[in-house]
Amino acid sequence: MKKKKGKRGLTGLLIVLVLLLMLFMALINFITDILWFIEMGYLSVFLKKLITQLEIGIPAFFVIGALSFLYLQAIKKGYFKKVESHSDDKAIGKRLNMFALALSAVFSLLATFFAVTRIWFEALKFKNGTGFGIADPLFNLDISFYTFKLELIKQLNNLAIGVILGFAAITVIYYMMLVSFRKPQMFEEVEVEDEEYDEDEERYSGDFKRGSSGAGGFGAFDLNDIMDKLNKFMGGGGFAGNAGRQNINQTAKPQKRLDDENFLNLLGIASKQIIFFGVVFFLMVGVKFFLMQYDLLYSSTGVVYGAGFTDVNITLWMYRILVVLSVLGAVGFVWGLAKKKFRNILIIPVIGLVVGGLGLGGGYVVQNYIVSPDELNKERPYLIRNIQFTQTAYNLNHVAERNFPANTDTLDWRDIENNSETISNIRINDYEPVKKYYNNVQTIRPYYLFTDVFVDRYMINDEYTQTFISAREINDSASSPIPQTWLNKHIKYTHGYGITLSRVDKITANGQPDMLIRNIPPTSQVNEIEITRPEIYFGRMTNDYILVKTDEKEFDYPMDAEHNAETIYDGTAGIPLNFLNKTMFSIRERNLRILVSTNLTKESKIVINRNIMKRVQTIMPMLTYDPAPYMVTVDGKLYWIVDAYTYSSNFPYSEPYVKGTTINYNYIRNSVKVVIDAYNGATNYYIVDPTDPIAATYKNIYPALFKDFDEMDKDFNFTHKDASLKAHIRYPSMMLNIQANAFQRYHMNDEVMFYQNEDLWDIAKEIYEVNQVPMVPNYYIMKLPREEKAEFVNSIPYTPRDKLNMTALLVARNDGENYGKLVLFRLPKGEIVYGPMQIEAQIDQHTEISKEFSLWSQAGSTYSRGNMFVVPIEDSLLYVEPVYLEATNSSIPEVKRVIVAYGDRIAYRATLAEALDELFPMLEEKPIDSTPPGGSEKPGTSEPPEQGMYTMSELIGLASDAFDNAQNAQKNGDWAAYGQYLKQLERYLNMLKLNE
Repeated sequence: MKKKKGKRGLTGLLIVLVLLLMLFMALINFITDILWFIEMGYLSVFLKKLITQLEIGIPAFFVIGALSFLYLQAIKKGYFKKVESHSDDKAIGKRLNMFALALSAVFSLLATFFAVTRIWFEALKFKNGTGFGIADPLFNLDISFYTFKLELIKQLNNLAIGVILGFAAITVIYYMMLVSFRKPQMFEEVEVEDEEYDEDEERYSGDFKRGSSGAGGFGAFDLNDIMDKLNKFMGGGGFAGNAGRQNINQTAKPQKRLDDENFLNLLGIASKQIIFFGVVFFLMVGVKFFLMQYDLLYSSTGVVYGAGFTDVNITLWMYRILVVLSVLGAVGFVWGLAKKKFRNILIIPVIGLVVGGLGLGGGYVVQNYIVSPDELNKERPYLIRNIQFTQTAYNLNHVAERNFPANTDTLDWRDIENNSETISNIRINDYEPVKKYYNNVQTIRPYYLFTDVFVDRYMINDEYTQTFISAREINDSASSPIPQTWLNKHIKYTHGYGITLSRVDKITANGQPDMLIRNIPPTSQVNEIEITRPEIYFGRMTNDYILVKTDEKEFDYPMDAEHNAETIYDGTAGIPLNFLNKTMFSIRERNLRILVSTNLTKESKIVINRNIMKRVQTIMPMLTYDPAPYMVTVDGKLYWIVDAYTYSSNFPYSEPYVKGTTINYNYIRNSVKVVIDAYNGATNYYIVDPTDPIAATYKNIYPALFKDFDEMDKDFNFTHKDASLKAHIRYPSMMLNIQANAFQRYHMNDEVMFYQNEDLWDIAKEIYEVNQVPMVPNYYIMKLPREEKAEFVNSIPYTPRDKLNMTALLVARNDGENYGKLVLFRLPKGEIVYGPMQIEAQIDQHTEISKEFSLWSQAGSTYSRGNMFVVPIEDSLLYVEPVYLEATNSSIPEVKRVIVAYGDRIAYRATLAEALDELFPMLEEKPIDSTPPGGSEKPGTSEPPEQGMYTMSELIGLASDAFDNAQNAQKNGDWAAYGQYLKQLERYLNMLKLNE
C-alpha cells in the first residue's frame, strides 16, 4: 500500500514538474522581452499593455462569471420547482452546481480574453484622450470623441452582442444537462381505445402511434397530443389532426401522453430566457442603429467625403426612427409574450423593415432626382465642411501663400552672385548614382554595404552646406561573402564602420562625388566634423543577435591585405548572460551554442533587436514609421533619426489618403522623431509637434517614453558646445508628398471653384533617367524670396491639371523655429511660366544636346538624366538638371554635363559654373591695361598704341594668378568670381599666343 502511495506521489511530482517546464517554455519570449525592455529603460511601456489587460480582465472575468453562475442557478431553481421528475437524487443538484460553475468559468474566460485583446488600447485612449478643440458640425461633438472614444463604444457593443449570444449558448447547454440529469415527467399513462384502420386511413388522417420502446423509454404516445399542447401554449386553438376521423373496432389499451402541467411548466421556464434574449436583442439593434449615425461623417454618398444632403436629411432620420422602433420592439416583444399574442411581436420588426426600405429607396430618389439637378446649392454647406476639415486633418490650413512673379528676363550675374549660398548648394548629383559610387569605391571590403544615401546639412568651413551622407553597414545576410558560421554571425562580425560624406554640388574631374569623409578608419577633410565613434552596431541591416564582451575579439575594420583591427565592445547595450538568461535565450533563438559556448564570460551580454526599424516597432507599435530613416553625425558619434507618424481614420469630413490597399488614413502628423545611438542602441522618442492631440494622448498613456523636443540635445551630453541633433531634423519627404497630393485639390477654398474643379493641380512631372515620372520632394539649401539667409527646405512643384506650365511651388521649411512651416509660392495665372516637362522638351529639341545624346548612345554608353531642380532666385525660377554617362564597362555613372535653363535660354556645359556663366555673363569689363610697367610701349610693335602688350613673363604670371584665383573661387563656391577669373585666364592665354 505504501509503495502504491509512493508511486502516485512520484507520478504527481513528475506531472507538476512537466507542467512547470511547459509553462516556463511558453513564457520564454515574454520573460526575455521583459529583460530587453528593462535594458532599454522602458519596462513601464511593456507592462502598460499587461497591466491594462489585467485591470480590464480581472473584473470582467469575475463579473461575467458571477452573472453566468447566478443566471444558471436561477434556471436550475425554476426547473426543479416547476418540473416534476421521476428522479429525485439529491446528488444531482451538486453535480449540476459544479457543471454550472465550470460552464460559467469557461464562458467568462472566453469573453474576457476577447475583451482584453481587442479593447485594451481603445480603453487607454478613451481614458487619456486629449481634445482637438474642434467640433464636428453635425453632432457638435469634439473630434476626440471620434478618434479616442467611438471605437471603444462600438467594440463594447459588439462585445455585448457576443456575450448575449454566449448566454444563449450556455442556456441551451445547461438545459440539456438539466434534462439529462433530471428527466422531466412529461408523460402520463392513460387508457385509450385501440382501433382498426387501413393503411390509407392512417396515411391521411394525421394520426400517428408508437408502441412501447422498452424499459427506460417513454412508451407509446400521441404526437398530435404534443402538437395540441404546444399550439395551445403559443396561443392557438386545439390541433385538429384527428377531426372527423371515424374509428372502428376500438378497444381500451394503456398509452402514454404529455403531462399538460409539466410540459407547460417547462416551456414557461424557457419563456423567461426567451423574453430576456429578445429584449436584449432589440436593444442591441437599437444601439447599433444609434452608432451607425456617426458613420455618416465618413459617407461617400454625396459629391464629397462626409455626410451630405441626403445623409443628413434622409439617412440620419431613418437611423433615428429605427432606434425608436428598436426600443418599441423590445416593449412589444415582452407584451406579446405576456398576452400570448405572438403575431403582434412581428409588427414592429416589419415596420422597421419598411422604414429601412423607404429610407434607402428615398435616399436614392432624393440623391438622384432632388440633389443631383441642383447639386451645388444642395451640397454647398457640406462642401465647405469637407474643405475645412480635410485641410485641418492634413495640416494644410496653415499654409502661408505668397505671390511669386517668376520673371524670365530680370535675372543677371549680380543676382547669381547675391545668392551664392543657393547656387553653391544646388545638387548636381542624385541619390542612386552616388550610392553606386559609394558601393563601388568606398565599401573597401565586399562584406560592407551602403544601403541608402541621405541628404543633410552641416557647417563645412564655416559655410552652411548641403551634403550626401551614407552609413557603411556590414552585410550579415546570406548573400554576404563572410562564411556564415555561428561564430562569425554572432560573435566575430558584429558591426559596420563609419560613414561617407560629400558635398552635393562638387564633383571630381571624372564626374564623381568629391569626398569630404572617406575610407576606413574615416578620414575627414572638414574641420567641423571628426568621427570618433565610427562603429555601427545598430542599423538597417543588423538583423541578427550578437554576443559581446566575450573571449573572442570582434572584427573591427580591415587594415591591409593580411591584417584586421579587432576590438571588444565597450558600450552599454546588451542583456547580461547568467546561466538562466543563457538558457532562456538558447531556447528563444533555438540555438544551444549560447548555453554551451566557451567564449562567453561573466561579463558577456547578448544584444537583440538591432535592426532599427524592428527596434522602434517593438517599443511603440501604435505609431507608423517612415521607411527611410537617415543617419547623422554629431559630436563625433553616429545616430539614426526615424520619422514617426500619428494617424487616424476617424477624422470627420476629411478625405482619406489611401496608403496601400488596407489602410485609409484621413488624419496624419509627423509629430515624433526617434533618435537611435548607432553604438549604444539608446532609443529616444521626442514629440516635435505638441499641438497634435494624438501625440499628446500617447504621451499621457506612456509618460516614460515620449519626451519634449527641448530635451533632445540634453539627453546626449555633447562635449562640443555647438553640437546639436536638433539641427539635423528634417521635414520628411513622405509627409510632404502626402500633403502635396491632398493639396492638389484642397488648395481651393472657394466651394464653387472646388465643386467645379476649376483649379485642379497635378504634381509636376520630369524625365528621370529616360522615363517620364512624377516629381518627388527634393531637399535644398536656398535663400527663399523675402528671407534674409539661406535655409534647408524641401519642395515640390505643381502644374495645372493636364497642363505642362508651372503654377505653384510648395515648400516645407526645416530650420529652427520655422521647422514644419509650409509656404506656397503661387505663380501668375495670366502668364505662361514653363514647367519642368516644358523645359525637358526644350532640352530634347536643343541641337547640341540631342546630338551629344545620340553620339553617346551609338558609342555603347548609357546616358541618363538626373532629377530636375526648380530653384527660386530673387523673383525668377532657375531649372538645373545633371546628365550622367555610364560606360558599358563601368557601373559607376559620371556627371558629364549640367543643364541650366532660364526662360527660353538653355546652357549645356561640363560644370554648373560654366553653365551659369554662359547664361548670365558679367557686364563688359574695363579693357585690360596692356601697357607694360614703366608706361612706355615696346618698340617695333605693330599693334595700335591703345592695345599694347605685356612681356611674355608678365603674361605668364598673370595667367598663373588668374588660374589660382579661379581654383580658390571654385573651392569657396563663388561661381561668379570663378567665371570672371576663367575669362581673364582665357584673355591672357590669347595674348600669349599673339606675342608668339
